[in-house]
Amino acid sequence: MLLSPPLPDLLPGPLPGPLPGLFAGAGPAVDAKADPVQLHPALWRAHQLGRSQVDVVASGFAALDAELPGGGWPTRALTELLLPHPGVGELRLLAPALAAVQQGGRSLMWFDPPARPCGWTLAALGLDLRQLVVVCARDGLAVHGPARARLQAPADVLWALEQALGSGHVGAVLAWLPAGVRPQSLRRLQLAAQAHDGPAFLLRETAALARPSVAPLRLTLAPAAPDALALRIVKRRGPPCAASLRLALPPALPGPVRARAERAAGQAARQASEARA
Repeated sequence: MLLSPPLPDLLPGPLPGPLPGLFAGAGPAVDAKADPVQLHPALWRAHQLGRSQVDVVASGFAALDAELPGGGWPTRALTELLLPHPGVGELRLLAPALAAVQQGGRSLMWFDPPARPCGWTLAALGLDLRQLVVVCARDGLAVHGPARARLQAPADVLWALEQALGSGHVGAVLAWLPAGVRPQSLRRLQLAAQAHDGPAFLLRETAALARPSVAPLRLTLAPAAPDALALRIVKRRGPPCAASLRLALPPALPGPVRARAERAAGQAARQASEARA
């Protein structure tokens, strides 16, 4: 049996002291009392909004920007908008940011919208149709209502969306995805979005709120009036946002039609109040 030599034979002399410059003075001294938040831009205190590590795009709504980390829609990350149904005002909410992206000379790409976009309405919102590309699944526009909600996201749409995010040639991306998107697909999209120097919005049904998501920012939207939107931030880099926001949207209806809609909404509210009484 081979035995190891005794310890004194392995260490014939005293241990040397610390090498000069190996620890002391090897780098800039770190102040133990320094604010930990200043150590890395990805750190934030639980009661404060996280600092944006990348550029943001202003939403065009001061009250909303005050609640978003960095003061606007994030770039290089996914943002989820959760809707009870399409048409609650989501495009009017995003229009100022999308128009700003186009004014910077960059294009928009929309994936699988629930209906054919109206060029006149988009132009009225300040969007340049010459800088808009719409990508649809084979039967995307032919399926509506609950049947569309039950669909799985088409593989070709997810592939095209991932390629667009990673291409570096698109300014902003909107994608209408069903609630049942697989978690691994969302992770792939979030990884691709990290190379996308622009906002990326996923519009999904409210049912997706019960499922976890890798998107750093998630918001729920609901109509509050013909030209108003109730918005709640359910996930962000920062403290929870308990209060909901009410945002005034650009009018989408002519004056007389809007007046009739407001009267109908007021009448429905009174009837509901009387029924509860």
